[in-house]
Amino acid sequence: MAAVKVPEDPPPPHLPKDQLPNVYYCITSPPPWPEAILLGFQHYLVMLGTTIIIPTALVPQMGGGDTEKAQVIQTLLFVAGLNTLLQSWFGTRLPVVIGASYTFVAPTISIILSGRWDDPDPVTRFRKIIRATQGAFMVASTIQIVLGFSGLWRTVARFLSPISAVPLVSLAGFGLYTYAFPGVGKCVEVGLPELVLLIFVSQYLSTLLYRGKFLCDRFSVLISISIVWIYAHILTIAGVYDGKPLATQISCRTDRAGLIEAAPWIRVPYPFQWGPPSFDAGEAFAMMMAALVALVESTGGLIGASRLASATPLPPSILGRGIGWQGIGILISGLFGTANGSSVAIENVGLLGLTRVGSRRVVQISAGFMLFFSVLGKFGAVFASIPAPIAAALYCVLFAYAGAGGLAFLQFCQLNSFRNKFILAISIFLGLSIPQYFNENRAVKGYGPVHTSAQWFNDLVNVPFSSQAFVAGVLAFFFDNTMEKKEEIVRKERGKHWWDRFMAFKGDARSSEFYSLPLNLNQYFPSV
Repeated sequence: MAAVKVPEDPPPPHLPKDQLPNVYYCITSPPPWPEAILLGFQHYLVMLGTTIIIPTALVPQMGGGDTEKAQVIQTLLFVAGLNTLLQSWFGTRLPVVIGASYTFVAPTISIILSGRWDDPDPVTRFRKIIRATQGAFMVASTIQIVLGFSGLWRTVARFLSPISAVPLVSLAGFGLYTYAFPGVGKCVEVGLPELVLLIFVSQYLSTLLYRGKFLCDRFSVLISISIVWIYAHILTIAGVYDGKPLATQISCRTDRAGLIEAAPWIRVPYPFQWGPPSFDAGEAFAMMMAALVALVESTGGLIGASRLASATPLPPSILGRGIGWQGIGILISGLFGTANGSSVAIENVGLLGLTRVGSRRVVQISAGFMLFFSVLGKFGAVFASIPAPIAAALYCVLFAYAGAGGLAFLQFCQLNSFRNKFILAISIFLGLSIPQYFNENRAVKGYGPVHTSAQWFNDLVNVPFSSQAFVAGVLAFFFDNTMEKKEEIVRKERGKHWWDRFMAFKGDARSSEFYSLPLNLNQYFPSV
């Protein structure tokens, strides 16, 4: 009997690519200046949402009014511009925006509710609270500075593989779903048109208009925001929301922010503008945990940005350098008093994918807009009148794009491996389920599952388990490095062999092109 010939495995349908193909501009290829300025302004508009939403929620609880809220937003915007420039010059050199983060909100609220601020004057109370947050942020920054510049985070990053990066990067984007469509639903007649129009312009209109394709591809956010913002203003002046509940008016109207009247014409934020910071050990420990969570989330954001910007995978030494400079960013936030820490803006990472423009110069120009409009307060306040549901509609697309950047690393992995299936399944599922339990508990009871008399200890436990990216990333990292991994076949199934040459800065010539420091500083601060 003739032996049965077993057919060879067919070649993979799509070959893995170290760099994302089909982008218009990568990190080192800047667009023409007019186009770069418009693209930079688009990044500025995208980061405005979080920059406005967080102070709008926190400042009134601190005792501040519209004037204090406008000043905090100006300061947050100014510091974001500084930190974005520092990260693009001396950090990872990726085209990422370093802005406000929701991760720091919970420990900040704990400081507000600590009961130590009994002052009849609300403005004095506001200043005392924000000075307490300054001290907490300054202490918390040390964890990222030490882990980043000491090389410890570089060592941790060397154990990452494509299979463990997928849950971390994906949930850094997908895990922010609670800030997306639920925000659209707060004013569906404004948010839903923005979402539909953004998708139509970026994905459908670009295929119908041959001559205007590049406009739709690269400026869909600008086009859709302009149209829906005008539409929302027409609804406002037409009296559609007159007599409606206050929550509806705040979400839908273009004249409810109170920032245009409160913002000064010209004001330059400066360190210790609220007074000397105050320090509390418990609050500092809680904020350090938030900084650690933000570190993990930003690691996912930076890895995703390197992919969407068509760069090679981040060498661990470059990632550690970027985390160290992000820690300096949190220190600057504490010095200036932003009432919030600094982290990679995931929405701007998603914008890299939507526009297919990963140019470093574009993000540096956006940092220029942040600095300009933070100083000229009245002009910046005009853009701050964009209703929050418009920003939430943008998040529906941009957070999803950032998450898809993580899914791209599956191309380096063997998906027929049951080991890999387990790591992906458990880490992603629990990465969604555990934070849902913690966040539901807080929404129903007003506090997390861990509820003791020591609020700092509560935050120490509740904050990390409320972060989807943190939970998924830690679980995937743990499983990938403790389950059978010594066999060479398992190593290939993890996709580790694809990243071997990027583990050292000089392992691939392209790393120098994307990540070298400017002004030949690499000879004084060499990467390993």
